[in-house]
This record gives sequence, C-alpha cells and structure tokens, in this order.
Amino acid sequence: ALHGWDDLIFTHLSARIPGDEHHFLINPYGMMFDEITASSLVRVDQEGNKLDDSDYDINPAGFTIHSAIHAVRDDAACVMHTHTTAGVAVSAQQEGLLALSQQSLFPLASLAYHDYEGVALRDDEKARLQADLGDANFMILRNHGLLTVGSTIADTFL
Repeated sequence: ALHGWDDLIFTHLSARIPGDEHHFLINPYGMMFDEITASSLVRVDQEGNKLDDSDYDINPAGFTIHSAIHAVRDDAACVMHTHTTAGVAVSAQQEGLLALSQQSLFPLASLAYHDYEGVALRDDEKARLQADLGDANFMILRNHGLLTVGSTIADTFL
C-alpha cells in the first residue's frame, strides 16, 4: 500500500529459488501486502504443486503468469505483476508508454507488450506471454497492468 499497490489481493510477486528445479516463492492468495510475511510465501513447482505444508492457496492467474516467465528466463530471479493506477492508465493508451520524460526512457530500452486475453487461467497463454516478453525486462499487459522481471528483487522493484 505504501507505493499505491493496493489492488487488494490481485497483485502478485514471485522469487525464484536457486537451483535447477525452477521452484519459486509466490505471495499467498487472499492476503494483503501488509499481511504477507516470509513464512507465508508459498513454494511451488512449475506444475503449481505446493512443495511445503501451507494453509495458503496461490492465485491461479498469478501462477500462470509467473510460471511462464520462470520456465524460460533463468535470469528472472524475481517477477512482479502490478495494477497501479498509473500503470493501468498507461496500459490503456493505444500508444503505450511514450518517451515523454527522462523516467520513461529507462523502461523503453527493454519494453515489451502483451495483449490482455482476460484473466490468465489457460496454459496456452503461457507461450504467448513468453514470446511477447522475450528478453525484455518490462512488459505492459495492454488494458491490464505491468510486469517486471529482474535478476534480483531490487532490480525488479525499479
């Protein structure tokens, strides 16, 4: 909520767990950001199986998006999907992000776009997300929100 990320329970973050298994931690579905702790994060595999005892579920759409990226981007230590007011506004513009300021130039160097297909619940959307993101680190999900990929959690937060 501190940064305007107050889209209730529909924003999601994930962090890759080092190793060859492509396991990652994702925020639990149904918790607000100010309620989430390190111990409430849910460890999952690429099939969406919870790997530890957890009372928490995962957001199915969040899993679709994050597992797609973690499967093909070994450099993606962290993936963040947000619905900030400004991000949704830019995603709704036909032109997308414009080079109107110095701040907009930074993401433009590594920016991709993905057409919103509705809530990401279908596995067949994974291939399109992967292809659209490619090796970019920023993606605008048209009429929906933003996606950021980073080699560290700090880089993703930029």
